[in-house]
Amino acid sequence: MEQAPWQRTAAGAGLLGADGRLAPTIFAEMTALATRTGALNLGQGFPDEDGPRAVLDAAKHAIDHGRNQYGPGRGAPELIDAIIEHQRRFYGIGLGRGDVLVTAGATEALAATMLAYLSPGDEVIAFEPYYDAYAAVAALAGAVLVPVPLAAPDFQPDPDRLQRATSPRTRMIIVNSPHNPTGAVFSEEAMRHIVRVAERRDAIIVTDEVYEHLVYDERHVPVAAFEAARERLVSISSAGKTFSITGWKVGWIMSTPERIAQIGAVKQYLTFVNASPLQPAVAVGLRLADEHYDTIVQTFARKRDILARGLRKAGFAVHDAMAGYFLLADAAPLGIDDAAALARRMPELVGVVGVPLSALARPSRRDLRSTMRFAFCKSDDTLHRAASQLAGLKDAVLEPAR
Repeated sequence: MEQAPWQRTAAGAGLLGADGRLAPTIFAEMTALATRTGALNLGQGFPDEDGPRAVLDAAKHAIDHGRNQYGPGRGAPELIDAIIEHQRRFYGIGLGRGDVLVTAGATEALAATMLAYLSPGDEVIAFEPYYDAYAAVAALAGAVLVPVPLAAPDFQPDPDRLQRATSPRTRMIIVNSPHNPTGAVFSEEAMRHIVRVAERRDAIIVTDEVYEHLVYDERHVPVAAFEAARERLVSISSAGKTFSITGWKVGWIMSTPERIAQIGAVKQYLTFVNASPLQPAVAVGLRLADEHYDTIVQTFARKRDILARGLRKAGFAVHDAMAGYFLLADAAPLGIDDAAALARRMPELVGVVGVPLSALARPSRRDLRSTMRFAFCKSDDTLHRAASQLAGLKDAVLEPAR
């Protein structure tokens, strides 16, 4: 049977199983493996500690005071106002209420945006490795994902590669900075170049900034700070990563009123509205004092360093993470060139789960084949235990050869 356009795109991105259907995500597979074996799950990016007490208490208050039914389609007014205040406070960007749409997390925001603007045959540029939903939603829209490789050690966009990747069919450029999974923060120069390329191709820029407050060694400058990008820009962020409430799925889109209306027309057929009692609680989080945001950065930087030391002691070559939840660790020094096979053995070998980086890129990216991604958004106790258990990996890997 002939494949549908979305299946051809998904097949090219390595998203289809042997039966021709969308396969479970690598995150679902590795989390199930962790659950089955009792291994420490450093594969999926969710914390094992709760977020700020003020935010949790605000959600309880909203539940107890009748905020449990459908809310406004654009989002709770207090959350929209808090998002507007947040953009002005942290970036000096002015927004109006018509410039904001609340969504069921950043993934729905991405899906609604891509489905609103992409047609079969359109091309979408994404920097590789990339969050797997980019390829999946592009496939569902019948569009073609065009990866632009990011290379170690700095994982910055290469201007020439980006230029070569564009064509008259380029409709959208997805900019994920701070970047998952590499932990890179794209430079201001790189951002400006992306804007110029988008202008030349009359392409929409979609930013994924869910790690905007988890930046350790650089400074995040959003594309929205550049006036030249405003009319072609759709900015996306969420509360889950910043406040360690990933299960709440509260995100938002910021753009022009016209684009918000166009995206909202699609979003209404996805979730319609979501998380009514959680939205006012997220508003509380966005209004927390600067000291809280400073504590977030210090806390996650400490966690990153705990895991980095453990991975290096285990024999991995570890890439520095400037931002985000994740560390990339190359297993090549351990004599391993297939991180996917290692990921499936590690629960048995050392009781730790990670994700092969190859799952977040095309199969042709041979340079990523030996690298794994580990989440450090866990308790200090979990990370110390993981580091201790990982220390035995070198001997466990070498054992069959003895």
